[in-house]
This record gives sequence, C-alpha cells and structure tokens, in this order.
Amino acid sequence: MSPLAPGGLRSCSRSKDRIPRGAAGCRPAASASSGFPWPTFCAPNPRFSTAEGPGAARKFLLARRLVEAGVRVVSLSLSDFDSQTDNHDRMRELVPVFDHAFAALVTDLEERGMLDDVVVLAWGEFGRTPKINAKGGRDHWPPVAMGMRTGGGFHGGVFLGATDRHAAEAVERPVHYQDVIATLYHHLGIDPRTARLTDPTGRPQALVDVGQIIPESV
Repeated sequence: MSPLAPGGLRSCSRSKDRIPRGAAGCRPAASASSGFPWPTFCAPNPRFSTAEGPGAARKFLLARRLVEAGVRVVSLSLSDFDSQTDNHDRMRELVPVFDHAFAALVTDLEERGMLDDVVVLAWGEFGRTPKINAKGGRDHWPPVAMGMRTGGGFHGGVFLGATDRHAAEAVERPVHYQDVIATLYHHLGIDPRTARLTDPTGRPQALVDVGQIIPESV
C-alpha cells in the first residue's frame, strides 16, 4: 500500500483483487494459519515514516480487513507521538502519516457501506504542554487533550469543548475520557452506570468511575 497517497488505502485495498501476484510495487502478505485472507500490501511511501517504518499506516488497512472478517474490537497504535524533544520536526513527519491513513480508513469504510456499523475512535494518551520545553519538545499535559470519533450511527459534525487561547485549560463544555467510553457502552445497549464486571479476585468493578453519557452524541 502507498498509505500516504490520496486514496491510498482505498486504491490498494481495491486493487488486491485485480493486481497480479508479484506485480511491481506490491507483494502478497503471507496468510495466517487460520486461513484469514491477509491484505496485499503495496510499496509504502518512503517520504513519510515512523519508528515502525514507512509501512506503519498499513495497520489501518489491516484493521478494516479484521472488521470485515468479523472481529468486533480492533485497536492499533502509531508510535513516536510522545514528542518531548524536537516536536515541530517530528510532527511534520508524523501528522501526514496519521492524517492520510485515518481519512482513507473512514472513506474506505463509508464506500463499503460499513461506516454506520463501525465506530472509529482516535485519541492519544495525553495532551501536550502549551509551552515548548528547552529541548524543543512538548511534555505530557493531562488537563487538555483531543479526540475524534466517527461512524457507528453517532451524530456527526459536532465539536465539543473549547480551551483558552493557549490550549492550556478547558473553558467550555469539557468532556472526560470516561464520558466517551460511557457513551460507547450506552450506544451498545449497556448501561455504564449499573453494569458491573467481576475482576480476578471476585470483586465487582464498574465500567466507568465518573463517565457520563454525552447527550450531543446520541
């Protein structure tokens, strides 16, 4: 796959059925022992890469194939976004990787008629400090972060929350991570306020501690 060319995910995933095996620029991936049809990968664009290599965005294609095969939950990650040094240069490399791959995944799901049945959620482990540190990086910043969600029949085109001009503090409609998780459970028909799981020691545990359903999403 050429993951960062416009439509790269779509063009490669479609071409898997019509490009002859061994065609220039593509290679068929080995099949899993279970017989799962792994995708044909085309050559990645070497201009954009992460520590995982220029093919990091192939994960998005594989995620879609797993969903097609019936996997109900798929999680993937992209490395190197912990930009505590050289933030600007690293973001110039990393943002296009995520931008093109995420957009192509959503478009691919939509064109295949799958998007209304698949929730796509993207976020990081932390926000980043409003100020650049001495190493040209941005450190962890728990007070404010961002996330994106699409598909799954949720209301789209909604922006929730706002920060001050420094992106340091939430000043309007703050949303907790657990609010997002609670809303996902609610959307699946599970009441996050009453449902309990039993941990390995036999104790009941709540699905979320403080999460509330986001009314703008349902």
